[in-house]
Amino acid sequence: MSRVMDVRVGTAAEALDRFEDAWNRAAEGGAPAPSSVLSFPDLPALLKALTPARWRMLERLRAEGPMTIFALAKRLGRDYKNVHTDITRFASLGLVERRRDGLVAVPWDAVRAELRL
Repeated sequence: MSRVMDVRVGTAAEALDRFEDAWNRAAEGGAPAPSSVLSFPDLPALLKALTPARWRMLERLRAEGPMTIFALAKRLGRDYKNVHTDITRFASLGLVERRRDGLVAVPWDAVRAELRL
């Protein structure tokens, strides 16, 4: 089964609506649909978080598999400190996971973006 992270631009009210729908399904005895959603308040916030350099970092990490931050920085030709900062931010957003063995990995098969007007 493919693991997908949905990235959206939306309001806090929309996120609460998704939560309420899941709550109601669970209250009725239904299983909530598995969902991983990352919401940003507006497009500038999304673009600030997912810059082209950070996107390349995600692509490289996904393609090459789990590795240390040092190895990732070296393969990208980027400064270790900057890559560490980006990984820390992505881990807090749920885009990257830090493993117990000290490696970082992208747990997603796809990141799907939805931008509503």
